[in-house]
Parts: sequence; structure tokens; C-alpha cells
Amino acid sequence: MIHVDHLTRTYGPHTAVDDVSFAIGAGEIVGLLGHNGAGKTTIMKMLTGFLEPTGGTIRINGLDMAVDRRAIQALIGYLPENCPVYPEMTVAGYLEYQATLHGVGADRMGPLLRDTLLRTALTDKAGQRIATLSRGYRQRVGVAQAILHRPKILILDEPTNGLDPTQIQHMRGLLRDLARESTLLISTHILQEVQAVCDRVIIIQRGRKVLDARLADLSAGQRLLVTTDTGADELLAAMDGVATVETLSVEGGRSCYALSGEVSARELAAAVAATVVGQGRPLYGLAPEARNLEKIFSEINMTGGREQ
Repeated sequence: MIHVDHLTRTYGPHTAVDDVSFAIGAGEIVGLLGHNGAGKTTIMKMLTGFLEPTGGTIRINGLDMAVDRRAIQALIGYLPENCPVYPEMTVAGYLEYQATLHGVGADRMGPLLRDTLLRTALTDKAGQRIATLSRGYRQRVGVAQAILHRPKILILDEPTNGLDPTQIQHMRGLLRDLARESTLLISTHILQEVQAVCDRVIIIQRGRKVLDARLADLSAGQRLLVTTDTGADELLAAMDGVATVETLSVEGGRSCYALSGEVSARELAAAVAATVVGQGRPLYGLAPEARNLEKIFSEINMTGGREQ
């Protein structure tokens, strides 16, 4: 659906996006994660055709952005970081205006407006002027205009910005529902948002892609955590397939060890359990080490953003 190859954008001597490549398939929910200023918004502006790349190519639904920009934009619903709305208009009037710009015909206008207002929980605000809405409700109006014409691709920059906890939960449910009919690319600097709704994460740091992985793969971990009595490190280190043993904690005669080896943690677990119990030692804990986004993000910052 979306294919980006060697995408680059410079502003004079400053490189905002540096040789970024990735592909996103139909129906995926992908989080574009990074600190403020990492280059996420610049990438999104290039994907929506609002900003021309300095180098690289963008192909969306088989179309080339360089020659088919208008056709690509018709396929996209876009929520900018600071969604521009017309405060003097009513919610319904603004959405009808946006639908007209997207070429929605009169025969489809009414049903699409009603459904969009319902999905974004704006039905009760339809006749209210946008200027009178809270920041959270204005954000909902921005999401509503992005999904109104039922685009194949949704590109949302900080969609939960300004929402309260209840509104955030509603928005997460809406995004999961939208993924049934659209491909979603969601930019955020909030780790919890990616973990809550995305299938996959792309991490951008200083304009470069440093990680592209499915969340399920990240949570699998690479090390095996073993908790047994203190002094088992030599026994574990001598096992076939174990490369390193790190003592993570020692408390009350128990020690937690992190084992890495030539096979996966799950494959190593059965042999470790048999060895520890076979030596008459207690086995208090045995599980793969989980690598959540917070830990991975911290590791990337510590390594200076080298691509993984």
C-alpha cells in the first residue's frame, strides 16, 4: 500500500529526514514513534504530498507521488499535528464543507456526515460553533474530517493530542475500528499510544529510521530469565547453548540470572529447567525477558540511534 525508498528531506545544511525506507501493507496500524523534532511530521507531510522530498521515492497504492500526487491525495485522510479548523463554522457545516472538497456527492453527504459524527462522538456538538469547543472536541473534529470521505489510508499526526483519558480510550477504539477498512499510520511521541493500538512500530531518531518491527516480535525478548538459589551461575554457564550469564539481582539467597545463547529463550527454557531441577536446586522463576517499547526506546537513545 505504502512504499517509501531512500526518502530524504533537507533544509539548507540541516537534514530533517535522512535516507528512510519502509513499506506498509493494507490494513496495518503502524506507529511512527520518536521524540519531538525527530522527523516524523516531515515524513508525514511528504507522504501526503504537502512537502516535496529532496531525494527518494514515494509510491502509494501503486501510484508515484512525483507524477500522481492528486490521485494519491484522494486516497488519503490526513490529520495534521495542529489541525486547522474554521472556528466560526459549526461542526456539521465544517464537515460538509470538507466533504465537498473531497468530492463527496449530495447523495452520499447525509449518510456519511451522520455516520462520521456518530463514530467520533460529535453528534451532540453538530450544530455548535467550533470556536466554542474544548481542545479535545476540536481534535475530534480534525479526526472526523480525516475519515469523512472513507479514505483507504489514514495518516494521523498525534491523534490523541488534547484528549482527556475517557476521550483517549474512545479514540483508541475508533482507530482499531478504522483499521478494518483503512491502512493507518499514526505519528506520536507517546509510547503508550503505540502499544495500545499499533501492530508495528517504526522509530525515527534524528531523521533516521532506527527500528522497524512488529510489537509481537519485540515482546518476545532475546534472553531467558532464571530465578534459582544463589551460586548457580557457573552451572548455567556450563550448559550447552548458553553463551552468557548475567546476574540481575540477589535477594534472600535467591538470584535472578539472564541467559543468552545460540537458540531462542523459549528453546533454551526446557534444558535449563531440567538442569536446575536435576541438580537439586529450586526453580523459582523461568520466563523470556520481555522488551517493551520503553526499554527499547531507552536502549536506542543510549546507543545513539544506530539502526537495528
